Amino acid sequence: MPLELFLDLHSQPCRSVFIFAKAANIPFEYKAVVLASGEQYGDEFAKISIVRKVPVMRDGDFILTESTAILMYMVRKFGTPDHWYPADLQKRARVDEYLAWQHSNMRAHGSKVFWFRGVLPMVTGEPVPKEKMDSALEDLNMTLKLFEEKFLQNNPYIIGEQISLADLVAIVEIMQPVGTGLDVFEGRPALSAWRDRVKKAVGEALFDEAHKVIMSPGDLKQTLTGQEMPEFLKIRVQKMFI
Repeated sequence: MPLELFLDLHSQPCRSVFIFAKAANIPFEYKAVVLASGEQYGDEFAKISIVRKVPVMRDGDFILTESTAILMYMVRKFGTPDHWYPADLQKRARVDEYLAWQHSNMRAHGSKVFWFRGVLPMVTGEPVPKEKMDSALEDLNMTLKLFEEKFLQNNPYIIGEQISLADLVAIVEIMQPVGTGLDVFEGRPALSAWRDRVKKAVGEALFDEAHKVIMSPGDLKQTLTGQEMPEFLKIRVQKMFI
């Protein structure tokens, strides 16, 4: 039986899992979970994962959460090409280094800008205060600069000449604020060239398929507006302004 992948492609980690599974020709059944409507908090999803987050992978009776764990499980189970997670000790360490760094850096700052520019104005009807927005953008810009200088340097990809899981996880995070109309690649030729190489490596059609929902904010707006703000969104909004 194929893997079951529970995903919402508005989510960066879900996109990394989706793109990798397709690019590596891993058979899977797509199980849509609509985060904006709070579907992950329903009783049915609770039977799949008590964590109540996506992505989730189910392989028979085995259930796995956390995107990086799912990516590595698929690498090992399906024996994917070495460049994704190299056997070479130092190259693999570079992939691990980026995956460890990105959670509190690229993911944290890209996600905040996405929420401030995209989600919060939809659900509150008000723009985020300028000082908060400026601070979030400054953090993102510093993170992108560090990404170029520390991880990308002058290489085609993070670990050198071939794409790896690190590049895949990086690009989906960087694309998140792009979905709000913020062109983070403007004035960054090295970052733009890297993005183009990543798109070509996974296939431009697949890349665009995975990012279609994030580049169509109207779909998200339709889900979020016209109804009372879900409780989980109220809590998220409050936490962002504490």
